[in-house]
Amino acid sequence: MRHRNKINHLSRDTQHRKALLSNLAVSLLEKKHIKTTTAKAKALRRYIEPLLTRAKEDSTHNRRIVFSQLKQKNAIDVLFGEVAERIANRPGGYTRVIKIGNRPGDNADMALIELVDFSLLNGGAEAEAAAAEQTPKKRTRRGGKKAGPKTQDAKLGDKKSERKHGSTTSAPEKKRMPRKVGGS
Repeated sequence: MRHRNKINHLSRDTQHRKALLSNLAVSLLEKKHIKTTTAKAKALRRYIEPLLTRAKEDSTHNRRIVFSQLKQKNAIDVLFGEVAERIANRPGGYTRVIKIGNRPGDNADMALIELVDFSLLNGGAEAEAAAAEQTPKKRTRRGGKKAGPKTQDAKLGDKKSERKHGSTTSAPEKKRMPRKVGGS
């Protein structure tokens, strides 16, 4: 049982885990959204939310505390600059984790973590489009192009190829005469 064990160790020792979360936090601050595994995204959310709360009050003490966690000056400048301006009135919940399906290589559960005030998902239709964009593409054996919506030119091309090859899927099949078996 895991009673009173809130932290997810992410199969890493302490120093490796701290470095991983620090690097993920810096990437999130610079890019405003990143794609990672769901477990890492949830661990990152617990790691970065207190840092974002500290950034609301720009003081030397808060800058030093955040720098001890992130260790990158440009990330500190972004955090206490443009990010702090946007989250100044928000009482909490600065990040959003959106599950986007499984990774094709190892079937790992993937998620998109983003800063809410810099959201990619402003509306319902845009949300679905962005989530669909993040889902992995279907992999085929042949490695050919993924079949997309047909355009008018593609429809005409299909009809021409049907005429050349003779059979169409929509037309009823011709009745065939049974083959003669045996010699004559």
